[in-house]
Amino acid sequence: MHLPLFIARRYFLSKKKKNFINVISVISMFGVAVGTMSLVIVLSVFNGLEDLIRQLNRSFDPELKVEPARGKSFELKPDFLEGIRAVDGVEIVTQVVEDNAYAKYRNDEMVVKLKGVEKNFTDHHRMDKNIVQGRFVLEENGIPYAVIARGVQTALSINRLDNMYALQLFYPRRGKTSGLNPTNLTNNKVILPAGVYAIEKQYDMNYVFVPLDFAVSLLEYGNRRTSLEIKVKDGYSISSVKEKIKEFVGDKFKVLTSEELHADFFKVLKIEKLFVFLIFSFILAIASFNIFFSLTMLAIDKKKDIAVLTSMGADKKLIKSIFIAEGGIISLLGAFAGLFIGLVILLIQQHFGIISMGMQTAVVDAYPVKIQAPDFIYTGLSIILITLAASYRPAVLASKTTIQGNI
Repeated sequence: MHLPLFIARRYFLSKKKKNFINVISVISMFGVAVGTMSLVIVLSVFNGLEDLIRQLNRSFDPELKVEPARGKSFELKPDFLEGIRAVDGVEIVTQVVEDNAYAKYRNDEMVVKLKGVEKNFTDHHRMDKNIVQGRFVLEENGIPYAVIARGVQTALSINRLDNMYALQLFYPRRGKTSGLNPTNLTNNKVILPAGVYAIEKQYDMNYVFVPLDFAVSLLEYGNRRTSLEIKVKDGYSISSVKEKIKEFVGDKFKVLTSEELHADFFKVLKIEKLFVFLIFSFILAIASFNIFFSLTMLAIDKKKDIAVLTSMGADKKLIKSIFIAEGGIISLLGAFAGLFIGLVILLIQQHFGIISMGMQTAVVDAYPVKIQAPDFIYTGLSIILITLAASYRPAVLASKTTIQGNI
């Protein structure tokens, strides 16, 4: 066994003399373990939340979205649409018209986000698991239907989905209008709600899905569209298909993945995760002061041992290595204990969900966690660096004690 490590291990495991130094060493190890455990758990919760948000976004957002680089709509030409459909890897292309509209149901009213989509929108199968009432149908037997968000249902007091009352939608008419009658200033259409969906508050507050022809007629969009939503064939990479479409459409259009549609949010989430890592690392650095004090007192307590080692030919480097190894033993035992306990807690939460979100309206019942190896690796490396820094100064003091003993 390496000599400095052997001597450091004997100091740590010695049962001959239990004193205050041993107590501080145990406290130091416990502090490192708790800090390590807390850090990996918090980072894994961040991973779980990020993964959950991605899943929620994929429930609503397309795999690829083509939208104009400037303005909110573009003129859709047949050859342009066929060109995108012909791109290798494209399975479904859905035309979309999206704009704000005014909705009224009996005595309640609100502004909604109207989203008109083609019939093939249901072939994306993104909303299948999110229907909480009724069904996702946009047209049946020539009758148009609407699928509304749960927030819209609540705001408009739509208790039952029946044919008794229709949802009224209004949109300002384009161009000049004549007369003083207010009804001449807006387009007005009615539609029956057929289903209610619920995903997350961001999407549940104001979206109403309607057939594309219905939306085009109400909003007077003609052959203009706000976006195209694309589903990629199985076995094809989304990024590679994106590059092919981007090459075809040119600079006048943006081609975005689901994650790129929320790039700012995920960037903020990563920054928050980084700051959490730095804050907990700082807490671990504070906890390592116990290691500093325990090693300093150990160096004072072991003056006689240091003198004996010096008389046997131990040099300054060897004495320094002994105390650095002592700090390494304390920190590594604490780190491994913290990593192991944290991993066990995360696995229990992942499989049994023992810690609940505490809200009936939460998207999931328990806090989501996702275990990632880099979090454990970076946590371990940060602990090694912090404890080496905390152990270095006491080791230097011990080596100076050696010189004084020789004098």
